[in-house]
Amino acid sequence: MVNYRGSSLMRTSSTAKFLSRKQSTTTIAIYIIFLFAFSIFVFLFNAGNIVEDQQNPIISHESHSQSQSQLLQVADEELWGAPSSHGLRPCVKPTSRYKAAQGSGHYLTVKSNGGLNQMRTGISDMVAVAHIMNATLVIPQLDKRSFWQDSSTFSDIFDELHFIKTLQGDVRIIRELPKELELVPRARKHFTSWSSMGYYKEMMHLWEDHQVIHVVKSDSRLANNDLPLDIQRLRCRALYHALRFSPPIQSLGKKLVDRLRMRGGRYIALHLRYEKDMLAFTGCTYGLTDAEAEELRIMRDNTKHWKIKEINSTEQRLGGFCPLTPKEVGIFLQAVGYPPSTLIYVAAGEIYGGDARLSELMSRFPNLVFKEQLATEKELKAFAKHASQSAALDYIISIESDVFVPSYSGNMARAVEGHRRFLGHRKTITPDSRKGLVRLFDELEGGQHREASSFSYLVRQTHKNSRQGAPRKRKGPSPGIKGKARFRTEESFYENPFPECICSSKVVKMVKN
Repeated sequence: MVNYRGSSLMRTSSTAKFLSRKQSTTTIAIYIIFLFAFSIFVFLFNAGNIVEDQQNPIISHESHSQSQSQLLQVADEELWGAPSSHGLRPCVKPTSRYKAAQGSGHYLTVKSNGGLNQMRTGISDMVAVAHIMNATLVIPQLDKRSFWQDSSTFSDIFDELHFIKTLQGDVRIIRELPKELELVPRARKHFTSWSSMGYYKEMMHLWEDHQVIHVVKSDSRLANNDLPLDIQRLRCRALYHALRFSPPIQSLGKKLVDRLRMRGGRYIALHLRYEKDMLAFTGCTYGLTDAEAEELRIMRDNTKHWKIKEINSTEQRLGGFCPLTPKEVGIFLQAVGYPPSTLIYVAAGEIYGGDARLSELMSRFPNLVFKEQLATEKELKAFAKHASQSAALDYIISIESDVFVPSYSGNMARAVEGHRRFLGHRKTITPDSRKGLVRLFDELEGGQHREASSFSYLVRQTHKNSRQGAPRKRKGPSPGIKGKARFRTEESFYENPFPECICSSKVVKMVKN
């Protein structure tokens, strides 16, 4: 064993002698060798520390990379992950108190009005009305005179046989009125909007003088709230189960979804409601030329069933009643956090202003896809000049998307959001233009925000917890509004069928008992 204390004393003595007098050549050589060996020992000792110090930053760097990866995963989950459904599930089965359809010699004929989703929800209401009034429902006639000028029949858009069979325990449905009743006088009726069950019970007095009642308009004929649970569930069975699209539409819709998945795996369905009819109807002209604004005004004046003709575009926009422009949609999605590579399916008709206006969105998100790019000309030929059938394809693709984003809260946006809630609260991001989003856009335009910092933070905070499709109860009327006008401000039953058609096992058990 080496005596380090003795060695230390020897080194001290040798050094003193070396400094005090001249040493021999041999002694100096030995001393130099000793110093050299000692230096190597010190070097090797410190080298271990150096290696250890070098390894620590590597470990720290790897830890930092893992933290970054975890942050990216969290961000990815926030962008694409569906909100928690809290164990809720669809529940549309009748309760034990429900009375099955009895059938009768009274018939209800219906003229559905509006676009595809306005007709779908209206038909679902009419199924419930036929049940309440104990009437046989004749397959509804579809709107052929609206803006879209679509000549499609019920069976062109919907699976007619499936519709009849699915609801056979609820209401008797036939394809056509019996021939012996085709010429009998009918009671033509404009049922009051958002009516209660009691109203339709009163309307049954019409059967005393008429065997056939013809309903002139079908949309929004039933109240959103305060209806019996079984009537609400019947509306859901009609809309989500019975009104299945026709086989050709279902088949092509599925193909287009599969093709989108092959392109990018996951995608956003963007309902870009920036078509000519919507801008004319709402009177929204922000960002348009004077000539375009005048064209929309003339269209509004010439459309007889649009009651409001004089509209202040600025007030409309500040009030949150205008669809977002393509540019605003791009800014919004970027602020929420979606990268430019995001695959976006545009569910829309012809965008007003064409490619020039669409380029304001495409400059931020170049990976935009339309049905015309997914389907062949041959596949789309059958849908040409049939706007409702084409809209049905958009509906299927929107329902199946990872994220649905509507630029305006119209009939399709509300119907898709409600259906996605029913299917398990799939992620739906609804831009909240009535809570300052328009003001934020204007401040950004005026240079008061930097898009990558304060603006993005404010947008994300506004849409962090709410407006993403998470479970919540249906919103009631706006405060301070009374009378019939309050119904117009309520959230549509079909936009959020919770809690009547979406419930937990505990609630279902209570209903059964």
